[in-house]
Amino acid sequence: MKLALAFLAACILLGAVQARAVELSIVSGDTGNGIKVLREILDRYEKKSGNKVDIVVIPPSTTDQFGQYRLWLAAGSSDIDVYQTDVIWAPQLASQLVDLTQATKDVVGAHFPSIIKSQTVDGRLVALPIFTDAPALYYRKDLLAKYGAKVPATWKQLQDTARLVMDKERAAGNQDIWGYVFQGNAYEGLTCNALEWVMSNGGGQIIEPDGEISIDNRQAAAALDRVKGWIGTIAPPGVLAYQEEEARGVWQTGNAVFMRNWPYAYALGNSESSPIKGKFDVAPLPAGDGGRPVATLGGWNLAVSKYSKHPNAAIDLVKFIASPEMQKYRTLKTANLPTIAALYDDPDIARQQPIVPRWKEIFLNAQPRPSATARIKYNEASSQFWTAVHDTISGQGGAADNLADLAARLTRLKGKGW
Repeated sequence: MKLALAFLAACILLGAVQARAVELSIVSGDTGNGIKVLREILDRYEKKSGNKVDIVVIPPSTTDQFGQYRLWLAAGSSDIDVYQTDVIWAPQLASQLVDLTQATKDVVGAHFPSIIKSQTVDGRLVALPIFTDAPALYYRKDLLAKYGAKVPATWKQLQDTARLVMDKERAAGNQDIWGYVFQGNAYEGLTCNALEWVMSNGGGQIIEPDGEISIDNRQAAAALDRVKGWIGTIAPPGVLAYQEEEARGVWQTGNAVFMRNWPYAYALGNSESSPIKGKFDVAPLPAGDGGRPVATLGGWNLAVSKYSKHPNAAIDLVKFIASPEMQKYRTLKTANLPTIAALYDDPDIARQQPIVPRWKEIFLNAQPRPSATARIKYNEASSQFWTAVHDTISGQGGAADNLADLAARLTRLKGKGW
């Protein structure tokens, strides 16, 4: 009798747990092995919570992701509970996201305050950070040593060193090697690259914090003209269609001397199957003429849709993924930069992903895109900027004329104010 009662009680308890369990969906586009690692984190969450989580995988292009997110949210879709969001999207999506302020007040203090601030719109925390980003200059230390070359500190030095090493390697029979690869496609990644070229050359921030449109200037034009000269010389013509993974593909097969990319490429480049394992290192991006190095601030966060049928469970999922334990797990697997300050002193991370503690200072000094200034108009402003840049570096008009036209278009977009 007692056994029967115990069995009945266990069944009732199991039924209650199953009744409380929910099915959630998270949408993410990622580079490298990001989706694989996210699945591993979700498996841990499922075991802990009893809930089930599906990943809706979309293309890694941030431009494509943002467009799809806008469509889902505009339709009031409940199909997506949690969105993985770029650091620049908070002002544009805030009205359709759950306010996480109260639910996360016990954990936000562990994150860098500047990142929490970037995800706070009109006093509402609309996304919780899971990793931050700042790009590096990847270089083949073996090839530089082979030809007695130094790590370039300026774009002019990069151009000269890339050409020197590329020409010598090709003369020695390595016909597939190029000097430099980066993200040259017409998408948000080009805005990041071009902001670094322009700002490091003293050409301003495209749109200044006070709202002034500053892009139409001599230094900005000179920076883009220099890049135009790279296409087909030190950079493959195909770079005009490269996003992060295309650049990494050329780099990791050993066919580039230098690459601009985010920290995720470090772990993959040093994986067991990588042809360049142990042959490369990273440095700050070069400076322009008389300028200073500039790295664009990146980073990814998790937001809960206000149309979710299970907002409390979705918030619990967000907090789990953003927790110190899961941020450490992600960092060890991917070299993504954590948003929790204490993890930069973690000995396991320092040993397995040495890029991370080295990159703290660069991340802390990274330059944000003007999304906080342009607010809901940022996406259109960025699209106009990367279009003008792509036109210039692909030979469709000169830099000075294209930037003058861009300034006029941004002025019309601004109207009476951002």
